[in-house]
Amino acid sequence: MNILVLNAGSSSLKYQVIEMPAQIVKCVGLVERIGFDDAIFTHENDTQEYLEVLPILNHEIGLQKIAKTLLDSKIGVINSVDEIEAVGHRVVHGGSKFSKTTIVDKEVKDSIRELFDLAPLHNPANLTGIEIAETIFTSAKQIAIFDTAFHQTMPKEAYQYAIPNSYLEEHKIRSYGFHGTSHKYVSEKAVEYLGEKSKNIITIHLGNGCSISAIKNGKSIENSLGFGPMNGLIMGTRSGDIDQSVIFFLMKKLNKSIEEVNNLLQKESGMLGLTGFSDLREIEDAAEKGDKKCSNALHIAAYRIKKYIGAYATILNGLDAIIFTAGIGENSSLMRKLTCDNLNFLEIEIDEQKNKTRSKEIREIQSKASKVKVLIVPTNEEIEIAKQSYNLLK
Repeated sequence: MNILVLNAGSSSLKYQVIEMPAQIVKCVGLVERIGFDDAIFTHENDTQEYLEVLPILNHEIGLQKIAKTLLDSKIGVINSVDEIEAVGHRVVHGGSKFSKTTIVDKEVKDSIRELFDLAPLHNPANLTGIEIAETIFTSAKQIAIFDTAFHQTMPKEAYQYAIPNSYLEEHKIRSYGFHGTSHKYVSEKAVEYLGEKSKNIITIHLGNGCSISAIKNGKSIENSLGFGPMNGLIMGTRSGDIDQSVIFFLMKKLNKSIEEVNNLLQKESGMLGLTGFSDLREIEDAAEKGDKKCSNALHIAAYRIKKYIGAYATILNGLDAIIFTAGIGENSSLMRKLTCDNLNFLEIEIDEQKNKTRSKEIREIQSKASKVKVLIVPTNEEIEIAKQSYNLLK
């Protein structure tokens, strides 16, 4: 079964064609800078890499470009769009309604639309991807995989806010958690690698968006992201945790509108607000050259992660392993070092040489003295989406 995995962002389309159940990746690709005359399209199969700069003014043109490339006689991987039996879509926010992977119908699309306000950077683009894919891959099942679904096992004491009960009961205002597809994938890979005795795990997803999860016996019991995907850890442009009083101050004293505050906290804060850069590689390079703002930001970000590790080790009532994953988690030895420094009380210690060794495989980086395993587990949300789509159809 050929499954097209589609991750539609506000200005991008990321895709893979995966043959299931063998989990063979036939091709990977990306459309970047949608809406511009110089959009970038990349496509890679087993033998070839292809890059083109061209105008892609909307998602529909982007997805048509993807379909045309998949059918191309030289670099394509299918002979007909009917060979795509399912399209698995990453959807960021599923609210409290979706606790598992779901075949898309009108009701599902309406529910995704109702959640636009909770994930304004993601859900609108996710729905656009679904609606366009329906018109191109007409015989395929459209399947939604929700980032929030894995965290539906969180207990009430973890997800309920201390506001009047009616807001939870009538408006479903609660913590939902995000990056669930990634946290599920890497935690299962870690248990497979370490053995079933690893019951208490903390997974740390560090990319442009960041979150940390407490996982007990394979189930999520806490996640740092909440009602929407912007609190918790410091992210590329998102502030993470902030005192609510700051929001009221910005509006009352500085006369900022709701839209301005939302834009400030979502797009102008985080590492960008602290340093002027949102890319951690640039921040690390500047810090190494003596930029104090960048050095300060790295320590603040690591401090925030440490706080969550301590809290989650407590609610897990023990800790067998911590896992670093995603772009920063997998590639930044400095961020891993800053995070794990001075965690001796939790008996966490990393080996400097192992931490600096680069690899695409699962690897342990803890020292011999560390009683807690410290792992780097490359995430693969696309494989997880394909697996969940395949299992649903079978």
